[in-house]
Amino acid sequence: MKIDLFDYYLPEELIAQKPHIPRDECKLMICNKKNHTIEHKIFKEIINYLNENDLLVLNDTRVIPARIFGRKPTGGKVEIFLLEEIEHNKFLCLTKGKIKQKTDVILKDGSRATIERIENSDKRVVQFYTSGNVYELLEEIGEVPLPPYIKRNYENYNKKEDFEYYQTVFAKKNGAVASPTAGLHFTEELLNKLKDKGVKITYITLHVGIGTFRPVKEKEIEKHKMHAEKYEISQETADLINSTKTQKGRVIAVGTTVVRTLETVANNDGFIKPSKGSTEIFIYPGYRYKVIDALITNFHLPKSTLLMLVSAFYDREKILRCYKEAVEKRYRFFSFGDAMFIY
Repeated sequence: MKIDLFDYYLPEELIAQKPHIPRDECKLMICNKKNHTIEHKIFKEIINYLNENDLLVLNDTRVIPARIFGRKPTGGKVEIFLLEEIEHNKFLCLTKGKIKQKTDVILKDGSRATIERIENSDKRVVQFYTSGNVYELLEEIGEVPLPPYIKRNYENYNKKEDFEYYQTVFAKKNGAVASPTAGLHFTEELLNKLKDKGVKITYITLHVGIGTFRPVKEKEIEKHKMHAEKYEISQETADLINSTKTQKGRVIAVGTTVVRTLETVANNDGFIKPSKGSTEIFIYPGYRYKVIDALITNFHLPKSTLLMLVSAFYDREKILRCYKEAVEKRYRFFSFGDAMFIY
């Protein structure tokens, strides 16, 4: 299947540069798979499309301020981008600046990190020396790793605002370097209203990695290899999903990260067990969904694996028709953009 089948026209000015405030008053496109209809709403009106006994599954990963800066003893600037914790205060990282193995880096707060070894030519194993844990250090000196299509003037950078709004209100478990952006539209008030209506809510954890920003370079998508991301599903969540399936309720995924996690662990009947591991699942048209009945998601980059996943859930041509209408209606695209509900 050719990568060009997943291309579409997007004016640059429709790439959202700022979060929508309030979160739940962004635009929402409603796509009905059965009737092939499109409606245009405000996100908080999603409550009118969810039913008692539906199960909403969200990703409770928490984005860490993974970009930190320091200097070598010689004075040269170094940027460290944390990817994954290997053990206590030791991380797999990317670095910028010429930096050799066993080099020390002095960080902004005066603490020290050491480049222990080089892996796969572009990654470094970095040991941090701090009185607490690295996550506390990151809260003090780190910056949110915004996607490359979000531009910031770092001379007037509002670190606090980006960190607050690039985080879901239910974020709990440290580990992501990118936000599960479909969840950004929910407020505590909206979640409480959904619960009052009888909608069940549960959580999985998938720590979104930097690979989510990396483009598909293969001309034939089947040759593309996905990045691995760590996930965890609790007994409580597994039980809720399985009981919802048994009772013929709908399992509604909030975001592609939830889709990838649930579809990784499900058996052919759509039932799951509590699980912990890594997933490299690549979902594109032709894939048969086992768990998901409906999907809340943002508008994704042209030629991206996320657009392919959404196309597999509905239909490639119909999804591209939805995207064309979104452009015409001046929807905002990508991480800080508007949302769609496909059911």
